[in-house]
Amino acid sequence: MLGKDEIKDIIPQREPFLMIDEVEEYKPGESAIAYKNVDASEWYFKGHFPGNPIMPGVLITEALAQTGAVAILSMEENKGKNALFGGIDKMKFKKVVVPGDRLKLEVKIIKRKGPIGVGEAIATVDGVVAAKGELTFALV
Repeated sequence: MLGKDEIKDIIPQREPFLMIDEVEEYKPGESAIAYKNVDASEWYFKGHFPGNPIMPGVLITEALAQTGAVAILSMEENKGKNALFGGIDKMKFKKVVVPGDRLKLEVKIIKRKGPIGVGEAIATVDGVVAAKGELTFALV
């Protein structure tokens, strides 16, 4: 299990935009499984939505992208690089994510050609799909 300090050794995101709390496992260049503990004190809940806090879908997608970045940027040849969004495809949101949820984030790298790749991403809460889709990345 990797904690935030070890995650920061792999990916460049920092608070308040670091969207994963721990990594359960990862295979460099292949896959990663991470978790986000959704807390009521998260900065985005002040406005999304007052009295009805829901984690924005774009931030669930970002958490998935950061999970995929752990898989890609943990490869020795990619250390010090950054993985940028190249596209988001087939992303569907199936369940609202609220304070108290533990978001499980799973990304499997399904395509790579040079600095471009695609990850199959799925986010679940207690085994129920919250979001899934494909994320295209570009290494820079």
